[in-house]
Amino acid sequence: VTFAFFAAITGIGGGTLRDLLIGAPVFWVGRSDYLGVCLVAAGAVWMLRADRWRLPALLWFDAVGMGAYSVIGAAKAETFGVPPLACIVMGVLTASFGGIIRDVLAGVPSVLMRREIYVSAAAFGATTYVALVFIGVDRIVAGAIGAAAGFGLRALAIGRGLALPAYEGEG
Repeated sequence: VTFAFFAAITGIGGGTLRDLLIGAPVFWVGRSDYLGVCLVAAGAVWMLRADRWRLPALLWFDAVGMGAYSVIGAAKAETFGVPPLACIVMGVLTASFGGIIRDVLAGVPSVLMRREIYVSAAAFGATTYVALVFIGVDRIVAGAIGAAAGFGLRALAIGRGLALPAYEGEG
């Protein structure tokens, strides 16, 4: 049950926060398919937990989802009349906040505290989408390019082991 709970939090947490912030109906409340997908994914990961390929495969699946959801979040915010900069923030929240909530509840450092390029990749995808729509590119085309841009940056980070520099702090 705990595993399924964490899967659901990860899968719907970011979009839930986005919807609450933009005044939209929370996307999953009236539809059981979203939670169903989370539970099926949790079951699949649970059953395959002993396989050595699991972590690398999950990183890549997550990178695809992050790229897509950064654009989906920005696009939904845009349909609710949210200004462009806030649309980018909503894209980042949609793509990353479910995992952040999961990590905080699990007591592990979230992507905000690690050097990996994740939130930055979500921001890149959402920014690309919003910028392309702003200059008049078709939303479907802009969405595909934005999702590919976010995924591409994350894929580069995974494939090459790239990370952000650590904050040194003062004194």
